[in-house]
Amino acid sequence: MDDIKSGYREGEESTKEAWRKRDGEDLADKIGNAGDDIRKELGNAGDKVDDDRTVEDRSGDRGL
Repeated sequence: MDDIKSGYREGEESTKEAWRKRDGEDLADKIGNAGDDIRKELGNAGDKVDDDRTVEDRSGDRGL
């Protein structure tokens, strides 16, 4: 599931970046692209933390 979310984020970011570049690139476009990069990386990091926590919770239930 995390791979699907990550792939979606990557596609969304690429689409927005291409849309911004259609008429040239200015400072506002660069700021928007940077914001999209940050949002994507935070989302992916959050998914990883959630996944790691879930694995730990499951291993704790088994007494490992």
